[in-house]
Amino acid sequence: MTTASGSGTARAEAVLSRLQLLVTRKLDGLLQGDYAGLLPGPGSEAGESREYRPGDDVRRMDWPVTARTTLPHVRRTVADRELETWMAIDLSASLDFGTAQCLKSDLVLAAATAMAHLTVRGGNRIGAVVGTGAGVAEEPGGGGWWPRKRQAVVEPTAAPVVRLPARPGRKEAQGLLRAIARTRIRPGRTDLGELIDMLNRPPRRRGVAVVVSDFLAPVDGWARPVRKLAVRHDVLAIEVVDPRELELPDVGVLTLADPETGVLHEVRTSDPDLRVRYAEAAGQQRGEIARALRAAGAAHLRLRTDTDWLLDMVRFVAAQRHARTRGTTR
Repeated sequence: MTTASGSGTARAEAVLSRLQLLVTRKLDGLLQGDYAGLLPGPGSEAGESREYRPGDDVRRMDWPVTARTTLPHVRRTVADRELETWMAIDLSASLDFGTAQCLKSDLVLAAATAMAHLTVRGGNRIGAVVGTGAGVAEEPGGGGWWPRKRQAVVEPTAAPVVRLPARPGRKEAQGLLRAIARTRIRPGRTDLGELIDMLNRPPRRRGVAVVVSDFLAPVDGWARPVRKLAVRHDVLAIEVVDPRELELPDVGVLTLADPETGVLHEVRTSDPDLRVRYAEAAGQQRGEIARALRAAGAAHLRLRTDTDWLLDMVRFVAAQRHARTRGTTR
């Protein structure tokens, strides 16, 4: 047991060291100069005025300039220099899966590493709440290929959610990332809505909130907490996806197990109708997730285990910066 634990810790340290080197090389300097956070957000310090554009927040109307010029203007704002970022890290059992370049849990750690690198500078603070499943160990039962549930045994000693306080400095951020990397994924499902809601408790000044998950939990359970979070904070939702969750390959008969519920299914992947229905259902599910995040006012970044996640991250940040700054100077 000690050997396995030591091996897991060593692997976590090796993965984290490699990620930090990769992120530093590719992302260093991306947010140099004036910035308004990672997304970036509107902030609170007064800036210049510009003409109103469709979609601008009417609460930022600059009425004196509007009256003077007879044209509607909005007041630009700049974010506070000390940014506080909180991450909700979902490490449910469904994240312990991957069929491409890495596991989804590795991609979660990669996203957290990039967020820490992009936000921790100049006294900025970063913290996290980490969900590790419900701690349900399950035993197989029944026979045949029909869905089988397993008897639940709750682990009384492990907390389902770990809170890592927000602290400034790169050294503290590295400690936070090490704590995330060493977190053991347990059977069962994290209550994603409750995990996100923890970012609102206790209430904090405006900052950045990052939710990293595969969002496979029912949308009704987490959509409202995301909307509530977006009222005060800039919210970034990072969705982690594996290609096998989008389509099935033709590899004959597969026995699949849901790592969160223990339900087993035997699937005949040679059936083309089944593969089509699976792809359609997966597309509908991902579309529903994207619509819910968009309706909540969250920025949405999808990372896949079969693509260059760092390139996707760079493109996303660049697009966000361009969208926020486009047309703001005249």
